[in-house]
Amino acid sequence: MFSHSSPSDGRPPELTAFDLDLTVEEIRRRTEVMAALGPEWDPVEVLRGEEAAYALLYSGLDAEQQRMYEELVAAGVLPAAPGAGPGHAAH
Repeated sequence: MFSHSSPSDGRPPELTAFDLDLTVEEIRRRTEVMAALGPEWDPVEVLRGEEAAYALLYSGLDAEQQRMYEELVAAGVLPAAPGAGPGHAAH
């Protein structure tokens, strides 16, 4: 814990400016993340899988659910399903 002592004349303590360059640590962190993902990791395939899961999540809706989904998309509460135009759920 750090403490500052105020000068005896009541002035606030002076602050010392310093710079901290985290570039090396960020590069190390990114390198570790990529190593953990492994050489088989395919970001395009991951995105396709996420899009398929999202489309499946909102598929098979009955008429009332579909209406509510489209209303929520139009209001900006939910994003449109991947590959669908604005306000259109994947079927």
